[in-house]
Amino acid sequence: MSPAALPRIVFVRHGETDWNAVGRLQGQRDVPLNDRGRGQARQNGALIAARMPEAADFDFVASPLVRARETMELVRAAMGLDPAAYRLDPVLREVSYGDWEGHTLDEIAAIAAEAYAARDRDKWGYASPNGESYADLSRRIEGWLATIARDTVVVSHGGVYRVLRGLLDGVDRLELVRLDVPQDRVYLWQGGVGRYI
Repeated sequence: MSPAALPRIVFVRHGETDWNAVGRLQGQRDVPLNDRGRGQARQNGALIAARMPEAADFDFVASPLVRARETMELVRAAMGLDPAAYRLDPVLREVSYGDWEGHTLDEIAAIAAEAYAARDRDKWGYASPNGESYADLSRRIEGWLATIARDTVVVSHGGVYRVLRGLLDGVDRLELVRLDVPQDRVYLWQGGVGRYI
C-alpha cells in the first residue's frame, strides 16, 4: 500500500525512562517511565485531544513493553478516554540490541571496540550480538503497516519511528538511523505526508 493510501497514523514515542536519561540501550528490556516521561505522556495526550479531537475514535495500539503501555494509558487518560481500552501488538516492540541492552554506547565501545566500529560503519545493516538490525526492524514494521485498516494512534519506540520515517517519508537510511526522536512531540502521517502536530 502506498503511503498516500494509508489511514492516518498518529505516532507517540514512549516517555522518558531513567535509562533514556543516561543513554543506556533499552531495546526490548522492560524499563518503566520516570516522572519526566509520565509528564511527557500526559502532555502528548492533551495535545492530541486539543488538535485532533476526532482521534478519540481511532484505533489505539501500543508496543507491549511497559514504557509504551504506561505511555498509552497516560495518553488516553489525558484524552478523557478509558486508559485500558487499547490493543497491544508485539510487532511494535523496539529494535532488539541483544547482548548490548543495558549498556551505554561508551561502555560498548570500551568492551567491544571492533563490533562497535562495525556498527558505526553500517548502523542500518548491523545487528548487535543476539539482536536485530534496523533492516530487520524495517521488514517487521513494513509487515505491520500492511495490517493498518483504520486511523490509528500508535505508542511505540524510537527505532520504530525511524523506520516508519524511512518507509512513509522516504528518509534516506543514512539519515534515518541518526534522526532525533523526541518524547514530547506527536507525529502524524496523513495522505502520504508526515509532520509534527
